[in-house]
Amino acid sequence: QVQLVESGGGLVQPGGSLRLSCAASGSMFSIYNMGWYRQAPGKERELVAVISVGSRTNYGDSVKGRFTISRDNAKNTVYLQMNSLKSEDTAVYYCHIEGMTYWGKGTLVTVSS
Repeated sequence: QVQLVESGGGLVQPGGSLRLSCAASGSMFSIYNMGWYRQAPGKERELVAVISVGSRTNYGDSVKGRFTISRDNAKNTVYLQMNSLKSEDTAVYYCHIEGMTYWGKGTLVTVSS
């Protein structure tokens, strides 16, 4: 059983930045491809970014050029740096192990003035 715990969400003004973290339990983190997803009220969950074991990255079209995903295998942690935030980025952000059923409980990001 793997546990994923997200942190770093909060209220930020449009144009601001936040960094989300997702800490994973266990010793197998370095072999997982990891992803960040988000779900806004009334909308389906969507891909934000993924990072492979070899640190190759892929991003959803709506966040390209503004968000950066990274990982620190020594800390069992994946990060999401979010810059130039917009009101439409408001959502609950979830951490996920790609190809497996493990999800975190999410962290709320609210972008509002």
